Amino acid sequence: MLTSVTIKICGLSTPNTLQAALDAGTDMVGFVFFAPSPRNISFDLARGLGSLAKGQADKVALSVDADDALLDQAVAALQPDILQLHGKESPARIAVLKDRYKLPVMKAIHVSEAADLAVMNEYEDAADRLLFDAKPPKGAVLPGGNGAVFDWTILHGVKTAKPWMLSGGLDASNVSEAIHVTRAHGVDVSSGVESAPGIKDEGLIRAFVKAAREAAASF
Repeated sequence: MLTSVTIKICGLSTPNTLQAALDAGTDMVGFVFFAPSPRNISFDLARGLGSLAKGQADKVALSVDADDALLDQAVAALQPDILQLHGKESPARIAVLKDRYKLPVMKAIHVSEAADLAVMNEYEDAADRLLFDAKPPKGAVLPGGNGAVFDWTILHGVKTAKPWMLSGGLDASNVSEAIHVTRAHGVDVSSGVESAPGIKDEGLIRAFVKAAREAAASF
């Protein structure tokens, strides 16, 4: 029985939209450190946003195959509660980062068909949390945040001892269905609460959190 769901708003980049997410009661707030993304933020901005979020929600630092130099600066600025790895980072790399930063790690697994779940076994022991995200379209620059949805029924009966989240094309109109279909422990949204790429919308944030909470409560 699902009675609660962890909600993460990712790609936040302004005090106002961060505050809207916090006021709405989101559990995790994500900040992107990946230059090609329209949601990428500077370390100075991360420092200010991190201070605003401190103690109100878990701060998540998202990176994509980042080197230690970038992560050192991101961690120092944001002081995150968890690292989110959204690239092709190996289990060995996860182990190195956990030892280096003494932080839990969430690893994204990109899904378009059932066979893509096979790599889950490689990451279960290394990561503290898993995120099942839609595999990016061919030729896409971004590994996530593309607004793509995958077939949620692929996750029917998924067996992992680790908490896991669902991402990929979620918004206020479909998050209820997504939760009911997958029984996901958590949901992660970025482009689905934006008015334009990288531009978060306070109303859409509130609507998403409300819809997710209501869906979990309806079980």
